[in-house]
Amino acid sequence: MLKEGDPAPAFDLPSDGGGRAGLKAVRGRWVVLYFYPKDDTEGCTIEAREFTALAAEFGHAGAIVIGISPDSPKSHDRFKAKHELDLLLASDEEKTVAMAYGVWVEKSMYGRKFMGVERATFLISPKGKIVRIWRKVSARGHAEEVLAALEAARTSA
Repeated sequence: MLKEGDPAPAFDLPSDGGGRAGLKAVRGRWVVLYFYPKDDTEGCTIEAREFTALAAEFGHAGAIVIGISPDSPKSHDRFKAKHELDLLLASDEEKTVAMAYGVWVEKSMYGRKFMGVERATFLISPKGKIVRIWRKVSARGHAEEVLAALEAARTSA
């Protein structure tokens, strides 16, 4: 299980718009890496819209926000267009990055057990270290909490 202070596991994934998303490409910047279960579901839409609403503030703080789910890049394209999202969405269809970050977990709903993505966020320093981890995130208000933690981490770095 990853903990604060650990190096962030590297990844390179296909992203919306036909691009790629990975830590190597953004080395030297703060990264907000958030994992979410599924495009266009209630909690995931709330979280993505709140990160989008604060996109300028994250940018001014020198951070890039990357969302990762098992959905395809085409699904991400539709999700971004429908909700006018301003963030990078990466596609982890094989769940390898979710497993590396420990967010591919057993879940339970209505007594049925299944594997899925646990909503979680990792704040990664410009040097590639995990500064803060949020697990079992509640979507509403989370982006503001992450922005506050980013600003605190920047001033103490």
